Amino acid sequence: MTKKTDVVIIGTGAAGLFCALHFPEQTQILMLTKEEVDKSDSFLAQGGICMLRGEEDYEGYFEDTMRAGHYENNPASVEVMIRSSQEVADELVAYGVEFERDGEELAFTKEGGHGRPRILFHEDVTGREITSTLIENVRKRKNIAVLEHTAMLDIIARDNSCYGIIMQDADGNIECVQAKYTVLACGGLGGLYQHSTNFRHITGDAIAIAKCHDVALQHVDYIQIHPTTLYSEKPGRRFLISESVRGEGAVLLNKNKERFCNELLPRDVVTAEIEKQMSKDKMPYVWLSMENIPTEEIKSHFPNILQQCIEEGYDPTKECIPVVPAQHYFMGGIKVDLSGKSSMAHLYAVGETACNGVHGKNRLASNSLLESMVFAKRAALEIAGKLPETGFADICGMVDLDEYQDIEARKKEYRRIVLEEIERERKSHE
Repeated sequence: MTKKTDVVIIGTGAAGLFCALHFPEQTQILMLTKEEVDKSDSFLAQGGICMLRGEEDYEGYFEDTMRAGHYENNPASVEVMIRSSQEVADELVAYGVEFERDGEELAFTKEGGHGRPRILFHEDVTGREITSTLIENVRKRKNIAVLEHTAMLDIIARDNSCYGIIMQDADGNIECVQAKYTVLACGGLGGLYQHSTNFRHITGDAIAIAKCHDVALQHVDYIQIHPTTLYSEKPGRRFLISESVRGEGAVLLNKNKERFCNELLPRDVVTAEIEKQMSKDKMPYVWLSMENIPTEEIKSHFPNILQQCIEEGYDPTKECIPVVPAQHYFMGGIKVDLSGKSSMAHLYAVGETACNGVHGKNRLASNSLLESMVFAKRAALEIAGKLPETGFADICGMVDLDEYQDIEARKKEYRRIVLEEIERERKSHE
């Protein structure tokens, strides 16, 4: 059986949702996600979303982003992201996102690597606020259908052109989705790591599939470790202690409760300092103290973090909490241009799946949600402009569904491909 749609979007995080909302309402769009629609890493984002404060802030924001990325960023991508930030923020407010306010004006917080406060936030659950609002708006659109518990198994491709995907639906049925354009917005690869802040089902499938079809990849070994996640011996993903906590005054302490580093340096630097201190202390974690943050501010700005810490047995208003670095973000991915176009015709990638060079070797805090939506919108607008001239191809003979019967073996193979590619790239940089 074959479904037909103008555009198929894999993933329901901020990138996929924002992309879908920027197509004309006559465009038929099919979105699919492995789990429930809200089980994306975008939903987990705590800190916030960056916004250029004004022209006087441009050089500082640009330099902060470049410095964090070790100057391996694509300057053109960084400029597009920063210049588009106010427009994206305005759109989010129009969709119904409720950012923190200082009276009538938007309030800003500061995070590590930033020279000044420029991060919009909603308590400590900004990702949930943005993503849930985007989901509400998507559900209002009659032209957008969303399939949950549905996995992409492969793309349909021939002669370096993409004609849709192979998927397995919630009932286990395997079928083709023929699309004029395919947008990969399926997140990173944290599910491959033992310690990660990511959902376990996000395993880099798009990277493996792209590799199998000779789609260009870039910097797949550029994987960010977040310096502060709540230490736990329980299985599953690690709970992130937002950069904003340190931005508001929290400090890192060794086993003797002595401060040992500058908490507001870029993430990779802070991570290295923590790992060095853990080795010196012979401890599996270091301490994070919020004693410099007023109790009422902890309760109002970081209610979710407070609740999670208390559930783990720690009250950060009264005591230090144990934190440890964990895999957090993927800066590499499918190589794309400034509109999300990959090296394969009719195939686009946006969000954490894609690599347009914005982040360089290390992502600056709270640039991820912004980058995802800026380039997702650009992809949608470019595709929408091409759709009137694009028809459906004849895919007869391109697909043999019998090849997709052993799903578990395919998943295992995709994981192997991604991990091997990461290791190969890592060795090439040594």
